[in-house]
This record gives sequence, structure tokens and C-alpha cells, in this order.
Amino acid sequence: MPVDLEIRLADAWPPEQWQDVTVLLAVSGGTDSVALLRAMKALKTGGAGRLLVAHFNHALRAEESDADEAFVERLCHRLDVPCHVGHAPPNMSADSGGEGIEAVARRARYDFLRKTAARVGARYLATGHTADDQVETILHHILRGTGIAGLAGMARSRPLGEATTLIRPLLGLRRAELIGYLNQLQQPYRVDSSNTNTRFTRNWLRCELLPLLAEHCNPTIDEALLRLGTLAGEVQAVVDRLVHDMADRSVVRHGAATGIHAPTLGAEPPYLVRELLLHVWRQNGWPLQAMGYAEWDQLAEMLLSGRPNKRMFPGGVLAECADDALWLRPREENGRGHGSSDR
Repeated sequence: MPVDLEIRLADAWPPEQWQDVTVLLAVSGGTDSVALLRAMKALKTGGAGRLLVAHFNHALRAEESDADEAFVERLCHRLDVPCHVGHAPPNMSADSGGEGIEAVARRARYDFLRKTAARVGARYLATGHTADDQVETILHHILRGTGIAGLAGMARSRPLGEATTLIRPLLGLRRAELIGYLNQLQQPYRVDSSNTNTRFTRNWLRCELLPLLAEHCNPTIDEALLRLGTLAGEVQAVVDRLVHDMADRSVVRHGAATGIHAPTLGAEPPYLVRELLLHVWRQNGWPLQAMGYAEWDQLAEMLLSGRPNKRMFPGGVLAECADDALWLRPREENGRGHGSSDR
């Protein structure tokens, strides 16, 4: 008989949706990803699809990182699941360029996962993110400054590449439930010693700030943040539909340049205009990290004012107002005319 966690995973992500395609599981060796691997393996009782594992060795904890890699490879061998291993470049921390090592490591890991998924033809890349991770993400976004989308936390799924969808099937489960599941199976897992190092933001949130908030403000702070995330996600879904309608009537392309025709926007509120600009930015794959509220507001003002103007934005994206439109083009296109639209 399947144990409770396997039943809940099957409810959240029915096997008939993935058993006939290739699914790549991101497995670090820790509680969450090992539970995901064991549960997915138990549920994979048929279908023509393959179940594969990807493990990325960040090489940040010397022998401990290598031990994680060896553990995942042994577990995959025992479960008869092919394992693909990637290694961080030796100069990863030195090349952080002012970013925190957390961000650099995450980018390197997802680059490996994206390339591996494309190489093996994975329809899905599944990660072991849990409700606990969602709580930390929402709180982190609040402290850093965010909009509605940030309050919604991590999406259950999102495109990872042209043919691959990233999915987080455990997002509705708590980590304590996964530990109970692994204990029931007598399945060992790796414990990352750096998880208690509060020099890293997420560890500080989990180990210090959340317990303080629970003790002094709200004993059910986790549930409150998860409710906030759910409500924000519902609001963002409405906003996304409105933005897609706006994009259909206002956005045009000419080569690598993207134009937004201001007259078609009418009296749309500034918030939706900023969301439209964010949508265009994402569609083009331009860097978002350095774009804050002030930059989005400046772009929206340029678009709505209609006055001739030109300005360079973070990531080397040139914004130019001309012909009742805001034209956006990447650095390599700068200096070329936007020409006429093919609207």
C-alpha cells in the first residue's frame, strides 16, 4: 500500500500526466529531493517515459560536497535510475561579481539543470521545493521589496526551456512530512552543514527571523505567509490576463527591437503598464536583477508621456520614445534604426 506522502504527491501531480514522458529530478541528497525521488520512483509503475536524476556538485563544502555526490549516485544505482552529475567551475565564487555566493551558485545549478533537461529531452524538471521553502521565499521577497508577483512566492510550474517545464510537486507539503516519510522507509539522506550558517540570508530567515516572528508576533506565521502567497497568486493571475490582452493590442516587433504603442493603452493604470513592461522584458530574456521599482516607473513614464526621449537601462537595454511608441532593443542592436513596425 502506498504511504500517505505518495498518495498526496499523486493527488498533486497525477502519474498519468508524466508517466509517458521523460522527467528529470533535481536531487541534492537532502531531505526534500530524496523524498521526491523515492516517492516518484514508487509512483512510476507504468508508462513509456523515463525517470532520470540530475545532481549538481557546487564544490562549496569540499569533501562534504563530494560525499553528497557519491550518496546520490549510490542511491540512484540502487533504485536503477540514471544519474547525471554536473560540477561547478573552480572559479565560481571568485567570479561572483559582487553577487552573493547563493545567487551565483543558484544560477550555475539552474544552468546545468536547463542544459541537462534539454540534452536528455526532459518534458519536466521536478524540484523538491516544499511549503517551508515557499514561506522563506515570500518573507525574503517582503524584506527585499516586492510587488504582487513576489508576494505569490514560487510558482508551482514555469517554462524552463523551449520544451521543458519546471515543476515543484511538493510545494503543498511541509518538510516535517517528508522527514516522516523517509523515516518510514528507513531511507537516509544528507544534511548540509552550511544550512545552519546564518551568514546566508535564507538560513538567517529560517533559523532566526521566523522563530522570532512566531514567538513575538504570530505563532502561525508560516500559515499566514502561505495564505498571503495564495491570495497574491490569485490576484497576479488576474493581472496576467489583463497584461496579455494589453500586449496583444500594443506590442509589435521589428527584428530584435520591441515596440509598445502608447495610444493603444488608453487610460490603463500605471501598475498595469509597469506589468506590461515586465512582461516584455521577460519575453525577450533580458536581465531583471538590476531592474527595481524606480526603473520600471521611469520606463512607464517614458511610454505614457509620448515625448521624444532615450535612455539606457540595466542589462544594456536601450529605451527610445519615437512615433508614439516606446522602442526597446538590446545592446547589440543599439545604433540601428527601429524602422517601421510590422503591426
